[in-house]
Amino acid sequence: MHHVDRHDPAIRTWTAEAIRRVEADANRSCDTHLHVFPLPARWGVNLYLKDESVHPTGSLKHRLARSLFLYGLANGWIGPSTTVVEASSGSTAVSEAYFARLLGLPFIAVMPASTSPEKISLIEFYGGKCHLVDDPGAIYAESRRLAEETGGHFMDQFTYAERATDWRGNNNIAESIFSQMAMEPHPEPAWIVVGAGTGGTSSTIGRYIRYRRHLTRLAVVDPEGSAFYPSWCSGDAAVTAPGSRIEGIGRPRVEPSFLPTVIDRMIQVPDARSIAAMRWVREVTGRDVGGSTGTNVAAAVQLIGEMREAGERGSVVTLICDGGERYRCTYGDDAWLAERGLDIAPHLAEFRDFLNRP
Repeated sequence: MHHVDRHDPAIRTWTAEAIRRVEADANRSCDTHLHVFPLPARWGVNLYLKDESVHPTGSLKHRLARSLFLYGLANGWIGPSTTVVEASSGSTAVSEAYFARLLGLPFIAVMPASTSPEKISLIEFYGGKCHLVDDPGAIYAESRRLAEETGGHFMDQFTYAERATDWRGNNNIAESIFSQMAMEPHPEPAWIVVGAGTGGTSSTIGRYIRYRRHLTRLAVVDPEGSAFYPSWCSGDAAVTAPGSRIEGIGRPRVEPSFLPTVIDRMIQVPDARSIAAMRWVREVTGRDVGGSTGTNVAAAVQLIGEMREAGERGSVVTLICDGGERYRCTYGDDAWLAERGLDIAPHLAEFRDFLNRP
């Protein structure tokens, strides 16, 4: 009889402790808040913002990073000396740098050179290194090269996001939304509105809605310059695009984690409108939010308008993806907008008028 035994007790013990640390991080964190956005009561429509910016690393991507680390640890891809490499426009890399530091592992983020300085500083604060590339389309190949060069592991959020999260429950974001909505006037949302970066969040929510037999519809918003919207409309997964100026959502190609079949509707939002909505949310709620949140809210406003025209009552839920402090030098800077020909004034005026409609 022949056999090969590769069991390493030391590595198994380290992996068990690493998983305990990641799970303990989740156990220490309360669920994220679900805020009511102030709409006129006479409308009979409620808007809720689930605030993912209160995670320890300040964004929705904290959930994804936790899931990706657990997935890599459980699969045996991450060990006690593994260099973790990720291709990211910022927030995922911030969160992964946090978990890498938690486990004592080196971390390299491969990012477009256009990534905001605030996000670069956050990655470095958590001990990560930033590897900037001029061509956003090159981040995948460069990440693989660095992983091979260091003997590390390429996390590849764009491939594994939809499979690393347990979409059936286990306190995923979908289960959290429906649990928190249970005592609201319209507990089953008419719409849940999210953006797509990897596609992991939309896949998780879309699957959960079907699995739990809810009638809720899923709307996915996409910024201009992204490949997701034209691909979803045409059914052509090979569509490419220049890429998005709204960090965290939109991609120059259709990512493997994007699952079009669970999406009921897609809405494309111009960048100027996203940024106007971002600033409007701060005016109305006092909450400083980022550009992708503006994209979400812009689409939510459109859906609410349609519900009112149809005489429909109900609730709409969307996400605060991260805080506006990460975009002081970009979306929060009027000079930056002017340099790029982004005129937010007409959109901002329209949003301000929205709450005054009869």
